Amino acid sequence: MPLTHHSLIDGVAARFGWRPVYATTTKVDALLTEQSEAAYRQTADHTALATAKYTNTLSVQPGVLDVRGRIFADVLYLEGVLAGARTRGLAPELIQRLEDGHELTVLLADTVRATATAHSSGD
Repeated sequence: MPLTHHSLIDGVAARFGWRPVYATTTKVDALLTEQSEAAYRQTADHTALATAKYTNTLSVQPGVLDVRGRIFADVLYLEGVLAGARTRGLAPELIQRLEDGHELTVLLADTVRATATAHSSGD
């Protein structure tokens, strides 16, 4: 079922923070594909807009800061999930993947720093 066609029960459950779980990778892969396709549809015009908007190094900075802030909030939530996974002794691979999520916020912070560094060196 496409994400845009959730049933009323799914919508109510989501409002309470309840999410379905999937016991097979087939269902997980289908959901991940569906999420990706929905995201690509929503950002179809992004390249043209970004090309017009981001004309120099510093113009990139606010957008990257915004994205990092949103991702960082979600990563902090996942760190709580990680603490629970460690406490419960869940699969080491799952724990490692949850730890890897923090790396994205570090990379985005480095990207923001790079905009200032490139600007100060002449861009």
